[in-house]
Amino acid sequence: MSKIINIGVIGCGEAAQILHIPTLRELSDRFAITALCDASPKVIAGVGASVPGATLYTDASALLDDNSVDAVVIANPNTYHAPIAIEAMEKGKHVLIEKPMCMTLSEADLLAEAERRTGVTVQVGYMRRHAPAFEEAVALLAPLRGQINFARVHDFIGPNESFINATVPVIRGSDIPQSVLDRTNSETRAKLTEAIGTDDEQLGRVYSLLLGLSSHDISAMRELIGVPKGVIHAHHRRGGHFITAAFDYGDFVCQFETGIDSMARFDAHLEVYTPELVVRVDYDTPYIRHQPARLALTSANTQHGVAQSIGHKTRGDSFVIEWSRFHAAIIEGAVHKTTIADAREDLELFAKMMAVMKGE
Repeated sequence: MSKIINIGVIGCGEAAQILHIPTLRELSDRFAITALCDASPKVIAGVGASVPGATLYTDASALLDDNSVDAVVIANPNTYHAPIAIEAMEKGKHVLIEKPMCMTLSEADLLAEAERRTGVTVQVGYMRRHAPAFEEAVALLAPLRGQINFARVHDFIGPNESFINATVPVIRGSDIPQSVLDRTNSETRAKLTEAIGTDDEQLGRVYSLLLGLSSHDISAMRELIGVPKGVIHAHHRRGGHFITAAFDYGDFVCQFETGIDSMARFDAHLEVYTPELVVRVDYDTPYIRHQPARLALTSANTQHGVAQSIGHKTRGDSFVIEWSRFHAAIIEGAVHKTTIADAREDLELFAKMMAVMKGE
């Protein structure tokens, strides 16, 4: 394979239009977009017009049969992440799967088996873990894990449209056939029921929020401070739109809190307290590109006060770093951290949280 990897984009919605396609253009020395796929004829025509030379599809299997495609990014609805990724692997394509990797533990096992069988590279799209400020925080805390007194994972955001509509035009799939929407909804409900063991509507919304926004937070938490020993409590309110939990780390507790409301702001951070150092990483919306995560440090400064620093060493975009590492994994065999096995740990923790919420 040449150093230029030919990419097929499966799912050309807002994430592909705002994040992945611009990033791939920025990395044109490493990637070329040769195929696009979306269930909406309107979207595929509009996005295709901006990617000259790309072959256009409305069926993912047809794109996966395209010999010009070396690898794919899977950014279609969560319901189809696993089956499309498995088909891609079986057809010899490397895969970058947008989060969540899949919806159920059984799907995670099927993905892992396909990866072992085919030997292709699979990377999960936890872009927050590629932020330079986050990786600096991981390095700072690595020797201090035994001294942690408390940690917090906090993520409250408003509608993504609050940022998107004011900054960049997005072509919306208003023409997707109703039969396709009905099938997607039906399959999504079935997978939610399998994952949480009930068809309760509110618990389904809770699990969907965990899979969506919270998969970023929990994944980053695991890398920053490790995997918790268990779930002390987990609750939801406001019809499943707000979640709080406490994770048991033995010597300390990590408080988790998340929700989505109607305010136009992005309030997401991880914070870890040790006796002499507080480490905090703040994230901004990814839908306005090249906004770096910020690292804030609070440390003792004589017996009378503290010193604080807030900043970032680089404006490197997390998606650019993520894609660069995907390229290195394929071309150079470089080891990457957001693997199928790694992402499965999120699903395991989500299952424990759901069990606590159901009183099991």
